[in-house]
This record gives sequence, structure tokens and C-alpha cells, in this order.
Amino acid sequence: MAAVETAVKGGFSDWRLRRQSAIEESRYNVRVFLRDKLAVAGLMVIVGTVLIAIFAGYLAPYPDQGRGNSDMQNRLQGPSAKNIMGTDQQGRDVLSRVMFGARIPLIISTVVTAGVLLVGVPLGGIAGYFGGWIDEAVMRITDIFLAFPALVLALALVAFLGANLRNVAIALVVTWWPWYSRLVRGMAISLRERPYVLAAKTMGVGHFAIIRRHILPNTIGPVIVQMTVDVGSVILEVAALSFIGLGAKPPTPEWGLMVSDGREYILSAWWLSTFAGIGIFGLVLAYNLVGDALRDVLDPRLKR
Repeated sequence: MAAVETAVKGGFSDWRLRRQSAIEESRYNVRVFLRDKLAVAGLMVIVGTVLIAIFAGYLAPYPDQGRGNSDMQNRLQGPSAKNIMGTDQQGRDVLSRVMFGARIPLIISTVVTAGVLLVGVPLGGIAGYFGGWIDEAVMRITDIFLAFPALVLALALVAFLGANLRNVAIALVVTWWPWYSRLVRGMAISLRERPYVLAAKTMGVGHFAIIRRHILPNTIGPVIVQMTVDVGSVILEVAALSFIGLGAKPPTPEWGLMVSDGREYILSAWWLSTFAGIGIFGLVLAYNLVGDALRDVLDPRLKR
């Protein structure tokens, strides 16, 4: 009994020590992140945009117009106390449209990043771990997709599947997963030779269990950094596809579509495109600032 009690106490002490080490590392990472004022500002912009998107129905001054209802008597009115960002060619309040428009880039970027993680990360881990013909097959498929510029391939896929936001999300997943597959594959090749992986093999642990427990968890840092930066690029591509008519359709409040609708009035009603363009620029910049800070936090080569 004494031996068992000693073993239990020893195991608990080891668990507490590992937990304490993880807590200390997390605190250090948070301090490093908070020292980057631009990253903190970017995070505040992202959180603010998410809150606006969630509560747009309560925050927007004219929620019905934000959803698409017209008011032709007030069309093309400039910024004023009644309409802070003016009205569009249908008489709709631009501020309300911008608030409701924050939902689409956030939803699409979340769906796309989740999709590329589900496809690209496991394929990259399997290719890097097993090597051989499996690695060759996966990498040659990724090379085929990477041979085309992402936006051009996405444009072709959306034109083939049909112009709507669902197909935009599908096209972006198809064009973006190879980048994650290559990233994870390179790290998996290094990780498969680590002592703890070799020890797991010696103990008879299955290959897919090793990939799930030891390979993929150790690739999470660079993947998070890449994902954070890519969210901004996804937002840009969604806006670009809507701008040329392959994404959202009127009267959907989407920033890229709003910029496109305001082109004809850019000299006489500058506010139509300007505020939606500022929304795109600000959100993309915020994600890039946060991504750069996370790289400094999560990349062990950059830690001081």
C-alpha cells in the first residue's frame, strides 16, 4: 500500500509540475502579446467587429434598411446627424448596411479556415509521417492546386459551381488547403524522428494514434499563425469575388458588393464605397497585426 501511495503521490506531483509549467508558459506568452500595442489594437478591432456583427440588429440605427429594405425618398443623402454615413442609391442607411455587412466576412472566413484545417492539416501530417508513395501522391496533388493563383482558381470554381456565398466558401477551401498541407508536412517530417515518436513506435502505438497524439498537436503553433494571417486574405477574396458579381447578390449587405455598387457614384456620393472599403481594410489589417504578434509568441526561434 505504501508503494502504491508513493507512486500516486509521485504521479500527481509530476502532473502538477507539468501543469504549472504550462501555466507559466501561457502567462509569458500573454505578456509578450500584450507588449505589442498594435496587436492589442488589432485584437480590439476584431472583437469589436464580432460584437457588432452579432448585435447588428440592436446596434444599427435602421435595422430594416441594414437587411435590405429601401427608402427611395432619402436616396443618396450625404453623412448627417440622421444618417452618420449617409444613404445609398436605394435610400438605405450606409451605417446599418456596414454593421450587417460585418457578418458575412466573419462567417465565410470562419467556415473557410475550418474547412482548410480539416482537409489540409491531416493530409499534411499523414504525408510527412509516412513518406514514400503516400507523400508523393499528396504532394503532387497539392502541386496541381498550387500551380494556379488562388484567386484565379477560386474565380473559375465559383463561375463553374454558381455565383453565391456557399460556393465562394467551397471554392476558397479547395484553393487554400494545399498551403496548410505543405506547412504541416514539413513539420511532420521533422517530428517523426523525435525520440518520443520513436519511443511510441517501440511501444506498439498505432501510426494514426501517433499522428493524432504527437505529430498534429506539435504543429498547432505555426498553423494558428498561418490561419490568423490567412483570415485577412480570405476576407479580401470574398470581397473581391462579390465585387465582380460572383459572391453576394443584392440586397445582401456585403462589403465587397457595397464597394461595387458605389463605383458609379464615386464622384458624387463618395460615402457609398468609402465606409465599406474602410471596413475591409481595417479588419484585414487587424488580422495581420494579430498574426504577426502570434508568430512572435508561438515561434520558439523568436522567443527571447
